[in-house]
Amino acid sequence: MTAPTPPSPAALPPRITQGAFSYLPDLTDEEITAQLAYATDRGYAVAVEHTGDPRPRNTFWEMYGMPMFDLDDPAPALKAVLACRAEHPADHVRVTAYDSRLGRQSTALSFIVHRGTYPAG
Repeated sequence: MTAPTPPSPAALPPRITQGAFSYLPDLTDEEITAQLAYATDRGYAVAVEHTGDPRPRNTFWEMYGMPMFDLDDPAPALKAVLACRAEHPADHVRVTAYDSRLGRQSTALSFIVHRGTYPAG
């Protein structure tokens, strides 16, 4: 008996490799929660964003709600991630954590939490 032939790389959709963890398998909800806990433990503001055009040159994704400041529990951020995935299943969804300790908002952590469909072309 022979093993099934895997699909050729050309037959697979492209994998967007933006942000942390982009070369790893997709994160589970537990792993997402762990990363959100890492961000909230450090006092980072957490934002959930989505886009139908995840190409690397499209850096400005749509905000899902307002950024969440002063979180001490990752549960509200995870709730926003799950709601965004449910409302925008065809979009890519990412979490961005902002650090304001240096007197300016700078991205401390950004990672994709849902991969939607890929644009044609």
